[in-house]
Amino acid sequence: MAIFLGIDPGSRVTGYGLVNAVGNRLEFVGCGRIKTSSDSQPERLKTIFDGICSVIEEFSPQYAAVEEVFMGKNAASALKLGQARGSAMVGCLHHDLEVSEYSARMVKLAVVGSGSATKAQVQHMVKAILGIDDTLAEDASDGLAIAICHANTHASLIKMAGANRFSRKRFK
Repeated sequence: MAIFLGIDPGSRVTGYGLVNAVGNRLEFVGCGRIKTSSDSQPERLKTIFDGICSVIEEFSPQYAAVEEVFMGKNAASALKLGQARGSAMVGCLHHDLEVSEYSARMVKLAVVGSGSATKAQVQHMVKAILGIDDTLAEDASDGLAIAICHANTHASLIKMAGANRFSRKRFK
């Protein structure tokens, strides 16, 4: 049993989601959004840091993952997103949580089975995987998708580490 925290960073809204891995099942723990209201970038970063710290203190996850920065056409937006991501990561590290990183494509592939899936497809699969009937905010759904991706990746790595050793017979 392990709780995985997924974080979808944003300079205005940071989504997060938590899943509990019980054997080969994933259970919904919680999700939400950290909204920043200040026009000051340093104040926004503090809000993200404080929000992530509060989530960690409330749910005590053992693992955390953050979506990598997507470099679009606007370099200023990418820089602000990178700062928000850094603030979230420092919040995790402040609580001694190791942080893994996944590209948006990898998260979509893990949850939907296609790296080019739409946000609606990701949201639909997150709800199906976790048995959620309620409407999810897009940012919170993305946070859950990242948590699902990390939980599945973690489980796969454990299985590979515990796999039977290769045969010691020599091939001729």
